Amino acid sequence: MAERTLRGARLGGQSFEDERGIEFAARQQIGYACTQGHEFEITMSVEADVPGIWECPRCGAEARSTAGIEHVAKAEKPARTHWDMLLERRSEKELEDILKERLELLRGGEIGPAHLHRGKKRKTPA
Repeated sequence: MAERTLRGARLGGQSFEDERGIEFAARQQIGYACTQGHEFEITMSVEADVPGIWECPRCGAEARSTAGIEHVAKAEKPARTHWDMLLERRSEKELEDILKERLELLRGGEIGPAHLHRGKKRKTPA
């Protein structure tokens, strides 16, 4: 067993593969400058959609492209609320009927927290 172990290598160490024969993707350097006066460059693929705004790595402020690339705001759809999702499945009339039914059950002690109706006895029809 001991002769099969790999000596001199550590976990997570280095790759023993060389870079011969590997063709890297074409890259470009995009310059940005923030409002605090910091300038930096980001390496991106030539095929990438280059953003007009990037977060400054030094101060976190908004940095604009020095190459004149304009920021394009994406159209965001409004957030759907729980009410919107309910209205997709049921009409307001149906929801009102369900609410009335559940309130009657709750007030009658058939549903809800046990401490609210534990001591109550149900009325039995005579």
